[in-house]
Amino acid sequence: MLKKICLLLTFTCFIFSCNNDDDDIVPVCETATNVSSNSVTSNSATIIWETTNSSLSYTIEYGILGFTLGNGTNISTSSTTLELTGLQANTTYDIYIQTICGSDNISLYSDVYSFTTLVPNVIPEFKTNLSELNLFSGALNELNITSKGFEYNLSTTLFSDYAHKQRIIALPEGTSMAYDGDGLPIFPDNTVIAKTFYYNIDERDVSLGRHIIETRILIKSNGTWETGDYKWNDAQTDAVLDLDGSSLPVTWIDTDGNSNSTTYKIPSNTDCFTCHGNNENIIPIGPKLRSMNFEINGVNQLEQFITNSQLTGITNSASVRSLPNWEDDNESLENRARAYMDINCAHCHIPGGHCEDESTLNLAFETPLEDSDIVEQSFSIDYRVSFYLDGLSMPFIGTSMMHTEGVALIQSYLETLE
Repeated sequence: MLKKICLLLTFTCFIFSCNNDDDDIVPVCETATNVSSNSVTSNSATIIWETTNSSLSYTIEYGILGFTLGNGTNISTSSTTLELTGLQANTTYDIYIQTICGSDNISLYSDVYSFTTLVPNVIPEFKTNLSELNLFSGALNELNITSKGFEYNLSTTLFSDYAHKQRIIALPEGTSMAYDGDGLPIFPDNTVIAKTFYYNIDERDVSLGRHIIETRILIKSNGTWETGDYKWNDAQTDAVLDLDGSSLPVTWIDTDGNSNSTTYKIPSNTDCFTCHGNNENIIPIGPKLRSMNFEINGVNQLEQFITNSQLTGITNSASVRSLPNWEDDNESLENRARAYMDINCAHCHIPGGHCEDESTLNLAFETPLEDSDIVEQSFSIDYRVSFYLDGLSMPFIGTSMMHTEGVALIQSYLETLE
């Protein structure tokens, strides 16, 4: 009998003990689910998630794609919505969320959620620093063009003391250049045109790097163009708006292994108006349709613009004349020389140009020879290009040396006119 009583008491104690353990069991802290984002901009995003717990708080850890947990940025919140700010543009981020149900009751991390910030719009304003215009992505000195802009090239280029140039057009979202004949297209307001000048340290091995000198900017605002120039710092990390102009020594090694040096002249805003002014208005010089109508790597540049909806009002490039490449030996000597004078001289020597009152020359490529006054002024042309003297030789500004190859071309052409 006593043995039965003992067994009954033991069983009763076991039952009560189990009931007390059930009271102490803590519900599992569930992991956040359905993580998503909205209102994503170039530097911010709103993160949203769901949970089944009546949680007191959440810990969000985030970082650039592939970061290791524990090394990210942590934020605590009691809401299931969180705005992240101060993010890098055009960058993919990973997000992890932990639910905090109590000091000793924390959920597992959520599955990783990733989102990418937007590419910032190009800013059509003359800010203090070039980086503020958003023309490039990543490290500025890599000159990686933003996806909001595109590169353009010219069949015949302006001589600038053998400097290399990168050319960019950035159109406002949803707009295009409009066809307006062989010359300049119609650019919408808030278009930004940029041209960056640089020298490769050694032309035989471009992997050795380059020295970026300046970035010239044209911005169209309320129907008129404005100019500005950004001078790159010695560290090559940014460029600062400088409207006064300056000079600096540059050196480089050419493809033949020869060391070259010059005192490079960064133009002042007054100099910019001298070349870009026409009838008291500033206009672009280079991006005429006839100067961009040629093949690059087997693809016609204008056709590519049309395909990309960057150029409208024309269905193909066939109706646009082409400015010859002055270095193309397959072209006639006249075409090469006239193309060279068009890009290097005609912005001043055309009706409305800076030299209109000083010269009768009209050096636009499409001007017939008999109307250009080239024959009548051949002696003067030959003399003014045959040496370099600041303020007297031609071009009047924009160079610090004579272009040997260009001068030889012009003189060879002038000899045929005698």
